[in-house]
Amino acid sequence: MEPVRFEELGIDDRILRAVTEMGFEEATPIQAKAIPEVMTGQDIIGQAQTGTGKTASFGIPMLQKVDPKNRHVQAIVLCPTRELAIQSADEIRKLAKFMHGIKVLPIYGGQDIVKQIRSLKTGVQVLIGTPGRVMDHMRRHTIKLDDLKILVLDEADEMLNMGFREDIETILSQTPEERQTLLFSATMPQPIMEIARTYQKDAKIVKVVKKELTVANIEQYYYEVRPKNKEEVLSRLLDIYNPALSVVFCNTKRQVDELVEGLKGRGYFAEGLHGDMKQQQRDRVMNGFRNGRTEILVATDVAARGIDVDDVDAVFNYDLPQDDEYYVHRIGRTGRAGKNGKAFTFITGREFYKLKDIQRYCRTKIIAKQVPSLNDVANVKADKIFEKVTGMIDEENLKPYISMIEDKLEKEDYTTLDLAAAFLRMALGDDDKSVEVDDFGDTGAEDGMVRLFINIGKNQKARPGDILGAIAGETGIAGSLIGTIDMYDKYTFVEVPKEYARDVLNAMSHARIKGRNINIEPANRK
Repeated sequence: MEPVRFEELGIDDRILRAVTEMGFEEATPIQAKAIPEVMTGQDIIGQAQTGTGKTASFGIPMLQKVDPKNRHVQAIVLCPTRELAIQSADEIRKLAKFMHGIKVLPIYGGQDIVKQIRSLKTGVQVLIGTPGRVMDHMRRHTIKLDDLKILVLDEADEMLNMGFREDIETILSQTPEERQTLLFSATMPQPIMEIARTYQKDAKIVKVVKKELTVANIEQYYYEVRPKNKEEVLSRLLDIYNPALSVVFCNTKRQVDELVEGLKGRGYFAEGLHGDMKQQQRDRVMNGFRNGRTEILVATDVAARGIDVDDVDAVFNYDLPQDDEYYVHRIGRTGRAGKNGKAFTFITGREFYKLKDIQRYCRTKIIAKQVPSLNDVANVKADKIFEKVTGMIDEENLKPYISMIEDKLEKEDYTTLDLAAAFLRMALGDDDKSVEVDDFGDTGAEDGMVRLFINIGKNQKARPGDILGAIAGETGIAGSLIGTIDMYDKYTFVEVPKEYARDVLNAMSHARIKGRNINIEPANRK
């Protein structure tokens, strides 16, 4: 199927503006097929796996049918889990960003129903919910369905597997008959077809069957990273693995431009590639990448189609792709011509569930990795320097330099180790602070730990969980590695592993806890 741009689908200009801001350049296959059909008012059965962009497939045409002046429920999306309900609501809100007056509300079990009722009273046009909680509100008459125009069953097969068939049929039977009904499912078992025959009118089947794709010869890893720390983590991985050529994938053109600027500022040879660039610019960037002048290519999925380079050592998914198939296309840029490759993926928060979908689809294992510390980076850099030094000792005539060092040692009160350490520091870079990680003295912590002082405590309504969350979130290190947290009225002591202490101090220097700027420093022993 030829790529279809969103501009070709007859979408409302306000939604198109939101789609552009979200950075999507073209529709996924299910979006390209489903959106025009849904906009005609046709009932449809959409068969596509999770991770194909289904939410926008029904979300875009659904928003076009909603009247923002009518404050009653006009659209309901049923989802199997609270996670999917929240995720879908987030995406539909982004699509509706420039459609003023449209309110989207996720409702699910486990959340305070009184708060949901309060939100419903203010007026909600789009409800995204789990079947049980939607039925609960119907029984309480806290939602009125007289104005319902469209009802969506998202991941219908999963809802049936979880035992929601009776709830779904109850909801369908109590909604207006003239509604439009959309059913999306990865598989089409008999019960799904029975629901379709009973509750849909002349439904059209829209089917996208994915090709089986393999990812052999590629080691795959993922890192849990906060969005604002991604650039720093990417830099550390580039320094540790030192790929000769690497491709970094972003979901938006804006992110490509921002990341390229950031990487160049850090001294990397990086260039960007995205849909807004003229062909002449693209050719220049690709030529630079092929001949090695550009070591890091930062690209969107659409722009990356023309990348055909066999020597890519590593692929980085800076943003998780919106389609599982894109993931396979992305990492397939490495591990070519019988060579081994590496793929690194950054995820944040709820993206963990999306990553599991990708693993199922690819039938592969993506291994969790700890974000490398600054100390790890320094050690790798030092090892590379030692390799070069060893080669020079074995292959070059160093007698003139030995004489210079002997003369210096005779005149000054230095040892050979002092000089070697100074040269190593110079080779690592004058701004390298990570090798000082052990230089904390005795902070009164357990062995292998460093005790840190933070100037916030109980009087500021801080809790140990706030400290733990801030450190884990800002640095990316696992919360389980953080040691004792002793909280007092005006300050707190927290113990962190010695190898991460410098990372914590650097990352937390601009952090806020409970809305306050904080000061963090090594503690003095009591």
